[in-house]
Order: sequence, then structure tokens, then C-alpha cells
Amino acid sequence: MILAAILTSLIFLLSLWLIFSERLNRTITSIAGAGLMVILGKVFDFYSESQAIAAVDFNTLGLLLGMMILVALLEPTGFFQYLAIWTGRASRGRPVRLLVLLGTVTTVLSMFLDNVTTIVLIAPVTILICEILGVSPTPYLIAEALLSDTGGVATLVGDPPNVLIGSAAGLSFTDFLTHSLPVVVVVWLTALFLLRYLFRRELAVRPPKVKAVLKLNPAEALDDWKTARRVLIVLAAAILLFFVHHLLHLSPAFVALSAAAVALVWVRPNINETLRRIEWSVLIFFGALFVMVGGLEAAGVLETLVRALEHAAAIPPVLFGVLVIWVVAGLSAVVDNVPITIALIPVIQGLGASGVDIDPLWWALAFGAGFGGNGTIIGSTANIVVATLSEKTRTPITSKLWNKRGLPVMLATCAVASVLYAIAFPLF
Repeated sequence: MILAAILTSLIFLLSLWLIFSERLNRTITSIAGAGLMVILGKVFDFYSESQAIAAVDFNTLGLLLGMMILVALLEPTGFFQYLAIWTGRASRGRPVRLLVLLGTVTTVLSMFLDNVTTIVLIAPVTILICEILGVSPTPYLIAEALLSDTGGVATLVGDPPNVLIGSAAGLSFTDFLTHSLPVVVVVWLTALFLLRYLFRRELAVRPPKVKAVLKLNPAEALDDWKTARRVLIVLAAAILLFFVHHLLHLSPAFVALSAAAVALVWVRPNINETLRRIEWSVLIFFGALFVMVGGLEAAGVLETLVRALEHAAAIPPVLFGVLVIWVVAGLSAVVDNVPITIALIPVIQGLGASGVDIDPLWWALAFGAGFGGNGTIIGSTANIVVATLSEKTRTPITSKLWNKRGLPVMLATCAVASVLYAIAFPLF
């Protein structure tokens, strides 16, 4: 069994390294890792196909799929482009105001939609607005990614790690609003002011083509208002149900999938086109990671880690929670925060089984994963998307540049979150 534990740990660490180094597509890496984990389980008789299927959290996958379908229906209507162009006009060409408005719009959308999808839709329009203004899009793109990652921590559906944590811990949409949102508001303002300072030179340049942006008509970007209105009504109803789903004994996945079904029936889109817009690779990536972590658990690796952490849990609970924030943040900055979250969830559950009060630790995990992802260009998928899109501009975002801007934001937000976590610890 010791050999099995060593081999499964090596497979998981190798998979994380390949994801970190981007030597292989992360979906391919996760599928290969999951396959090797099951093969080892069969050879050493500790992990079967049925156990691998049982390890997959279908509540998380269902919630993600439902929200992806709603976004896939809303995307072709031009609604997101409408918001971005309206924001550009509202800024009247003032760089600081444009940064605040674009960051705010992106954050608000990221609180209710997956932040990666939001970035994919908003960033290209941001680049277009900056090209029309005659300014570099770099400050705005980096700010959108960082503020999106930060703001997404506020709600159950705003960030993939939150979806995972909410499903594992049984936390509701309302729980995130009462526990996470107040912290995120302060942290988000901290990030915004820091970004304003870090990009002070770029934002001091007056755009030479302000009149061109003022001539843009947001209404022209909205190609199908009828469909957009229907999807937004369904989305609003889903968000309302998220507030009370625990009172109705409904899972978040059921709410999201039901909303998607209603929207599909009401809109009646080209189903093949809608299915093509869904990020199937993300769902497969999540599922494969669940299988890998299930293999670690079956091999006894996580139990060993839990026993080691039981000694650390002997320190004051507040300090232990703050330690979790920083350890998770550091790991999330090096590797995408999703696999880190999936790996640590059963560890925290194991601590709970051993008698440790883990309710505050769930929030420490959420804060660490969400804010820590800002630290590097590969810390979150949204960061990678922004960097990839910037390659089409004259000022591509490099890892060196991200470290100068994103790392200070990560350190500041984690520090503020740690202080607030310590102050409000009895409420967690």
C-alpha cells in the first residue's frame, strides 16, 4: 500500500507540473493522470472504476454545465459587447474612469457567471475600445483579470473553486453572500486602488482619440434583444432561486440545469451551435481531477496528510486559518487554483472527521484559492486567457510584467483578507 501511495502521489505531482509548465494541454494531462490512477488502482487493488465514478462531484459539474448553457445562449446576442461599449462611452475617454468602469462591469458579471467566460467575452471588446482610443490595453486587461478573480470569490457561482467548496461543504448561495461578500468588497477596493497606483504612468496618458469612442453606439452591438431579454429573465430567476435553494431542498446544480432547460425551451436556439459554445474541456478537466484525487484518497495519501496537519491544527484556530489562506494562496499562484482546491477539499474533510472545527477553514480555502490565483500569469485560467488575447496586440502581457502587477495585488489582497478573517473569525 505504501508503494501505491508513492506512485499515486508521483502521478498527481507530475500532472500538476505538466499543468504548471503548460507542456501539454491541461485537459489531456488530467485525462492521462486519471487513467493512470485507475490503472494503478486495478493493479494494486485499491481503486476501481466504480470508485472513480463515485469520486466525481456531479453537483459541481451540473452547476457549471447549467451556467455554461445560459452563457452560451446569451453570448451571440451581443449583450456583453453592449455592456463593454456602454462602459467605454460612460468613461468619456478618461483612463482612470475607464479602468474603474471596465473593472466593475467585469467583476459584477463574474459574481454571477464563471469569471473565465466573462473575461473571454469582455476582453476582446476592451482591446477594440483601447485601439479606438489609441492607448495600450494592458492595464485594463490585467485589471479585468485580477478584479474578476477577486470579485468572483464573493458568490457561490462566481469562481470554480467556490463551486467546488460549496458542493463539498454544503454551503449555500446565501452563505457566500453573508460570509464572503463583505470581505471581498474590502479586498476588491484594495485591489482597485493598488492597480490605480501600479498603472499610474499608463493611466496618466490622455487618449488621443476620445471622440471616436463617444461615437460608438452600444445598441448596434446588441444583435438580438429579444433572446437576450429572455435569457436574462431566466438568469435572474435562477439567481433568486440560488438565494433560497437550501430552504427548498434543491441543489445548486438542479437550479442551474433547470434554468438552462427553461431557457433552451423558451429561446429554441440552434442546439448544435449552443453545444459548440460550451466549454466541454473544462468539465472534462474537472471530472478527471476528481478521479485523480479519489485515487489519492483510496491509496491513503490524503489520510497521511490529514494526520500530519492534525499537529498543525493544535495551534490557535485563527492562526491556523490564516496559515491555510497563505499556503493555499502560494500553491494557487504556482499551479492553477482549481486542482489545488480539489486536492485540499478531502484533506479538510478529513480534519473534520478527526474532530477539528472546519467551518472557518472552508472560507480560508476560498480566500486563499481566489486571491492567490492573482499572483502569477498561470495562477488562474482567467489570467491565461487575458495573456493569450494580449498576444494579438502591440503590447503582449508577459510573465515578468504580470509578476510586477499581479503579485503585489495578490500579497495585498491576501494580507487584507487575513486581517478581516482574523477579526471576523467567530462569525465563520
